[in-house]
Amino acid sequence: MNDESHIRTMVERGVGTLVIDRPKRFNSLDVSTARDLRKAGLRLARDPAVRVVILQGTQGVFCSGADLKYIRAGGDAAELGYLTPGARPVPLGPGEIFKQILEYLHATISEIRRAPKPFIAAVDGACAAGGLGLAMACDLVFASDRSTFEWAYAKTGLSGAESSTFFVPRLVGLRLAAEMLLLNPRLDAAAARSAGLLNGVFPEKGFDLEVNALARRIAAGPVSAYAAAKQLFNEAMGVDRLDHHLDRELEALVRSADSAEFAEGIEAFFARRTPRFPGTG
Repeated sequence: MNDESHIRTMVERGVGTLVIDRPKRFNSLDVSTARDLRKAGLRLARDPAVRVVILQGTQGVFCSGADLKYIRAGGDAAELGYLTPGARPVPLGPGEIFKQILEYLHATISEIRRAPKPFIAAVDGACAAGGLGLAMACDLVFASDRSTFEWAYAKTGLSGAESSTFFVPRLVGLRLAAEMLLLNPRLDAAAARSAGLLNGVFPEKGFDLEVNALARRIAAGPVSAYAAAKQLFNEAMGVDRLDHHLDRELEALVRSADSAEFAEGIEAFFARRTPRFPGTG
């Protein structure tokens, strides 16, 4: 096992496991965790001994996206700045902090889709915002019966990123995607399966064993053929435009993060009250 901050990896019998292990922050991502996730994901994606990768969280949460508490606090100046020349001070507005988290996370998502091997999202518990996008970028998604799925971005005045605006409409169709955006239902595992977000649902007890059995089955298969077919699937679904779309998501989310809507949304989120967005009276 290899520990990297809040990211853990393990390889056994051709199955790589990538764990987001930051339960005190609901497995959300600050800059250093997003950086370590990208590094670990890249290593597993390019390791020829790894034939399939499982991506999972810990303690009843898959991933909740970018760490809003970290962003609200202004980030960590020691972690910020790789996008900013040393001669200039690092702007610490929320948009810039989001940008530096998402640069790493979007690179991870791009690598998942380019990887010549399957990635399986094993969702056991809450999956929201950036966690939803991260899961949907995987080739297969399985969930335990206690899992929930939520768009969540608009609750704090954000537009959506982490591939969510790319994959969710393709998976569920435009009407349901608009419902997830505008009404923000929290889907249980059965509803998410029915909507087309999941490949299967297993009981919470024994969930890891079920997913690992499926991963071993895939690892025993013709991985070169799988890789070629995955590339063709990507082309058929327009995934060759994913990187361009991720750039557009990043631009839109940075703008929304620097808006008055996000300023109200994040304050309401931590005050546990309904936001009063500008113009709503």
